[in-house]
Amino acid sequence: MKTMFKGLSAIVMLIALVSFTNAIEKKKINVEDSKIEWIGEKLTGSHMGTINLKEGHFVMEGGELTGGEFIADMNTINVTDLSGDGKKKLEGHLNSDDFFGVNQYPTAKFVINNVAKKGKGSYGISGTMTIKGTSNPIAFDLKMDGEQAYTEIVIDRTKYDIKYGSGSFFDNLGDKTIYDEFTLKINLKY
Repeated sequence: MKTMFKGLSAIVMLIALVSFTNAIEKKKINVEDSKIEWIGEKLTGSHMGTINLKEGHFVMEGGELTGGEFIADMNTINVTDLSGDGKKKLEGHLNSDDFFGVNQYPTAKFVINNVAKKGKGSYGISGTMTIKGTSNPIAFDLKMDGEQAYTEIVIDRTKYDIKYGSGSFFDNLGDKTIYDEFTLKINLKY
């Protein structure tokens, strides 16, 4: 009976040790130190700017990425390559229903659904992006280094019903054509 008790105790301790080393941890994003830059292109050039993260976290298990959720504050769309009236006009247009409709859709959301480890600190991510109330799957690579993560994501805006100036939906736009894809360069601190 004593031997069986010792064996059972050892198994319980082993399970506790494995559970402890594989503990699930939420790594909250430091939104003030994190940065999201956007680049949108048109036939005659491009514009760039920033948008702020409202909140977010990574889910880690045993020191490895397993999930996460991130919410962007669409009211913070900022144009950084223009100033004065041009800057105000473009920011107003991006906030309008022609683009992101921030009065009705003040946030955008990304949820990590699956993670595949690709190497030390490198992950293949697939998840769901929601912009303007429309959700679509998206996949990209993410690098984690120390207490930061960074990636570059290309998004087709037309999948989120943002069709203004799209040559895919409108004819005869000429040099007013705006490309369907925009790029997000993301650096997250946690």
